[in-house]
Amino acid sequence: MARAAEPEGRRRGGSVIAYFTSAKFLLYLGHALSTWGDRMWHFAVSVFLVELYGNSLLLTAVYGLVVAGSVLLLGALIGDWVDKNSRLKVAQTSLVVQNSSVILCGVILMIIFLFKTQLLTLYHGWLLTLCYILVITIANIANLASTATAITIQRDWIVVVAGEDRSKLADMNATIRRIDQLTNILAPMAVGQIMTFGSPMIGCGFISGWNLMSMCVEYLLLWKVYQKTPTLAHKSAKVEASELKQLNVKKESDMKPAEGVQLIIEKDVAGFEPQQEKEVGCAARIAEPFITFRDGWVAYYNQPVFLAGMGLAFLYMTVLGFDCITTGYAYTQGLSGSVLSLLMGASAVTGIMGTVAFTWLRRKCGLIRTGLISGVAQFACLILCVISVFMPGSPMDLTVSPFADISARLFENEPLPTIASPEPEMIFATGMPNLLNGSIAPANSDPEMSPEPVPLISVSLLFAGVIAARVGLWSFDLTVTQLLQENVIESERGIINGVQNSMNYLLDLLHFIMVILAPNPEAFGLLVLISVSFVAMGHIMYFRFAQKSLGKQLFVCHTPDPKATPDSSPPGNTSTV
Repeated sequence: MARAAEPEGRRRGGSVIAYFTSAKFLLYLGHALSTWGDRMWHFAVSVFLVELYGNSLLLTAVYGLVVAGSVLLLGALIGDWVDKNSRLKVAQTSLVVQNSSVILCGVILMIIFLFKTQLLTLYHGWLLTLCYILVITIANIANLASTATAITIQRDWIVVVAGEDRSKLADMNATIRRIDQLTNILAPMAVGQIMTFGSPMIGCGFISGWNLMSMCVEYLLLWKVYQKTPTLAHKSAKVEASELKQLNVKKESDMKPAEGVQLIIEKDVAGFEPQQEKEVGCAARIAEPFITFRDGWVAYYNQPVFLAGMGLAFLYMTVLGFDCITTGYAYTQGLSGSVLSLLMGASAVTGIMGTVAFTWLRRKCGLIRTGLISGVAQFACLILCVISVFMPGSPMDLTVSPFADISARLFENEPLPTIASPEPEMIFATGMPNLLNGSIAPANSDPEMSPEPVPLISVSLLFAGVIAARVGLWSFDLTVTQLLQENVIESERGIINGVQNSMNYLLDLLHFIMVILAPNPEAFGLLVLISVSFVAMGHIMYFRFAQKSLGKQLFVCHTPDPKATPDSSPPGNTSTV
């Protein structure tokens, strides 16, 4: 018996070791380290900028605007760069640029915190202003490099590592999202505690040290994954601009099954022979980025999954998330920081449930139908948010013009409301003071001056809907992600996903503009209704995509063949996984 059990134990031990040394696990580990560093930095940089500018939100707003605008304008160019270069070069370059930028930013911030008084007196404060501009610029470069890393790892490497097994690809996508959910909660909590019990300067030093260590480990992990997956060394040749235009202009119904694939030739990237370049004029070189930008958006528009991608982008035009806007509104309704942290934890749990639901639904109903079911589930939960607008405790007042505050400031020269200096624990626990009324939560004000307690029925329904909707949201996000992975030809994978990121940032930027135009708590209910309308439009677009792809089979749910998965690719698809 002992002898029989010993080989069994060895086999189990060998399988465990094989898993922990597999390319899939190493990819997970590298992504976890990268995401942890990203989440710590994104949380901390906003807090640092608020702290540096006298508890004002100006620098944070400028930073957010620069980041969103940069990805919007450069997303297609970043994706094109990913397509034109070898996978290892792209991954290593973006990794080094991203982490080096964060390290440099951390060092500059430490210098500012140490010598802020001296810098303020030099050159009438212009040197300090230059430091602020430098920090925002370098932080923006780090974000652009992070975008390139996300495109090449989450949209390309993961597809190659999964091979032709679409079920494995779905499981890997779901695991990546679970890692995102966990790090999105745990990383800000960790760095927030360090800054709370230490100081902002200690937080800068910790983040810089973490990124230095993480960069070395991630670099090694990428090399190991590359070695263990020989197919990563082979990449489809970039389609010429004329061929790309012809390929995209063709209608989906006119394509033959292998028509697009025949244009793509598998070659070893390392063995590319440089073609004889023609003489290119200065004007042509200047126009090249603009041509790439145009061709990227045209290629995106002509993709068979265009409507699905647009549907996902429309979900970014919403205030129904755990960002600084919703947090600020919650403070006006009397919720404390501890309650909000619990709600954020609950949203992470439901997000993980969404990744589990995605893998189960995909096996039972296929990929496209999973998106339909997820969309219906998300919209049904958001109905609670709509109901909350009209329940007791809702500050919505349609008699108050949403633009009254803006017009008063512009035309009546009323002074801007000052933001009260919040307690450090409050900033570091939430990442942002109240954005809506220029003050901290009513619960923190003088009891003698505070108004009557606000009924919690409205805000409770609001957050119940937001948290419950995360199940459908993340399942839908994974559906569209895998549709893009499976249905975009390899030579366009980078540029299409770059444009998709640009679309996401565009709608996200519009949602911030919407809040700037209507910042009063009385108008938040109107913002909720607009947000739900955009979510509905996004899912209508996806429904139209599913209708065109599946036709009469749209509402027929069956267990598909995991090898074939006929409904996971729309008609006319010209790519293979």
